[in-house]
Amino acid sequence: MAALELRHLRYLLAVAEHANFTRAAEALHVSQPTLSQQIRQLERSLHVQLLDRSGRTVRLTDAGATYVQYARRALRELAAGERAMLDVQDLSRGTLRLAATPTFTLYLIGPLVTDFHTRHPGITLEIAELAQDRIESDLLDDRLDVGIAFEGDHLPAIDSTALYTETLSLVVGTGHPCSNRREPLPVRELRDHPLALLSRDFATRRQIDEYLAGHGVRPGIAVEANSVHALLEIVHGGRLATVLPDALAREHVPLHPVPLDPPLPPRTVALLRRESAYQSAAARAFTELARQWVRARGYTPA
Repeated sequence: MAALELRHLRYLLAVAEHANFTRAAEALHVSQPTLSQQIRQLERSLHVQLLDRSGRTVRLTDAGATYVQYARRALRELAAGERAMLDVQDLSRGTLRLAATPTFTLYLIGPLVTDFHTRHPGITLEIAELAQDRIESDLLDDRLDVGIAFEGDHLPAIDSTALYTETLSLVVGTGHPCSNRREPLPVRELRDHPLALLSRDFATRRQIDEYLAGHGVRPGIAVEANSVHALLEIVHGGRLATVLPDALAREHVPLHPVPLDPPLPPRTVALLRRESAYQSAAARAFTELARQWVRARGYTPA
């Protein structure tokens, strides 16, 4: 495909995204007349109108909407091909684009990435903390190489590899009455312990709410936070408790996990990638290291 044709595709996608020639031209760093001329050339070469310019915003015609799907796919595959050509099998250089859901940041991503960098210092890691649905959509759009999230109902074309089973427990600090407790805490007793929980847009919070509702328990929720780190700071040394992964509590002494009776349902942690996507040497090395790392830490096998 000639360079001019690739430029046509990129220009069309920019106009489709911004629904406005001026904003698209600014994003592309070209003049608006140049952008308009290039789109006209593309329409003439295809013998079809791709954009409806009659309204206050520019919108795709039916033909344009169909063509854009193929244009996005073509550019995505070409970008993957470029990365494949630049991939260095000895891991002396390269890039790995990684994302994880928020609860993994403080106990899994930090030490795992540190270990990976120590082994492969030439690899640049781009790390994002995202909700699971965003991770899957970014994998499909080729914005990520690997995601760390949970097993479940995935978007089509997402491939999942189970890593380990994660359990949730009541997590308390040194100032909490349960800080020295070893036996499980009956779930009904949560009514007597004010909680600091993640906000309701987190998958972990939704799982906690379903568990509590299923057992007819309505605890007092004193704090809601959209940050795992903030919860740990709130619970540390205080009299509020939270519900978080056991492994996170074990990594942050002096936090103490207290199992609940009955226990919260376990969930399977998984590595996610796009089916049939090119897997770089860095992505393969990270996947293997993650498997070795969770085994070495004694995490429950999936």
